[in-house]
Amino acid sequence: MKIFLDCEFTQLNRYSKLISLALVSESGDEFYVELTDTYSDEECSDFVIQNVLPQLDPLRYGQSLVEARSSLRRFLSCFDEELEVCSDAPHWDWEFFRYLVCADHQPLPAQVVRQPTNLTSFFNQVNAEALVQVELSDTPHHALLDARMLAELFKILAPRLILSL
Repeated sequence: MKIFLDCEFTQLNRYSKLISLALVSESGDEFYVELTDTYSDEECSDFVIQNVLPQLDPLRYGQSLVEARSSLRRFLSCFDEELEVCSDAPHWDWEFFRYLVCADHQPLPAQVVRQPTNLTSFFNQVNAEALVQVELSDTPHHALLDARMLAELFKILAPRLILSL
């Protein structure tokens, strides 16, 4: 089972802190959390302040780091099959995913594949004609909406890749 991951974080540098994380499975199951106690607005880049923070809904999705870690492990435990985590930015997203799921030196859940799948590499294999036929809106910079978009894009393009090989 592929599970599509996207994260939003404070800035693009080594001091980044996780703001929100989303997972969308091929079967349509979703996990989304906004962290309430791990960062301050002052740590956010101007881009994040203008494009990410206004979309957050902490009353609905906010959780402390401890709660989010427990919620994520509970969500992952609902799957019996192997989970292949897919991201278009694995260098960032995978580390934040591991940060959340591997608290207190816990191992990754047994069903989670130990390395993420880089969707950018996958999409680069799809012929240009197939990509032109897919209509996408601008990336919303909202982890859940972006993870849904990745899942949908994969669903559309995966058969085209197989046919073009």
